[in-house]
Amino acid sequence: AICRHGCKYGECMGPNKCKCFPGFTGKTCNQDLNECGLKPRPCEHRCMNTHGSYKCYCLNGYMLIDGTCTSSRSCAMVNCQYGCEEVKGEIQCLCPSGGLQLGPNGRTCIDIDECSTGQAVCSYNRRCVNTFGSYYCKCQVGYELKYASSRYDCVDVNECVTNTHRCNLHAECLNTEGSFKCKCKQGYRGNGFDCA
Repeated sequence: AICRHGCKYGECMGPNKCKCFPGFTGKTCNQDLNECGLKPRPCEHRCMNTHGSYKCYCLNGYMLIDGTCTSSRSCAMVNCQYGCEEVKGEIQCLCPSGGLQLGPNGRTCIDIDECSTGQAVCSYNRRCVNTFGSYYCKCQVGYELKYASSRYDCVDVNECVTNTHRCNLHAECLNTEGSFKCKCKQGYRGNGFDCA
């Protein structure tokens, strides 16, 4: 079976037919499925979509025990933002992802900037973009995401061909990896952006 555009989070089952792994959707299985929007809803109270999956949380005053929200007077007193759990008789507030941490008050969750703490892992030609509770890797400026050789990769944008350079009318555009250079044509002098 050959899938011309590939199956990012799935398997190629027939000519251009992808079978997506659980939690993913789309023709090439490249989109995250928002399980929280499904009917019937997968969670009893609160649902948070995550990449390829989801997490359930309970309203204040309830605790997630074996997948169901159970009333908990002690949990109600703690007043957690995303519900809580009981660990060895102690009530602990929860955060929905590893990219969040409990704030100083022990009840609300604050974002961890994985990009500035160095926890994020992005390949050399990608830059880190922080999001609430997570991060993603985006192509560096001068590169664009393209599908080639059965995978997605950041490839150099040829600014000279796409005409996105700022070279002077009397200058030549020279493409470089991730950028471009301008050189004044013969008979002209300047830095390539200004030629006289």
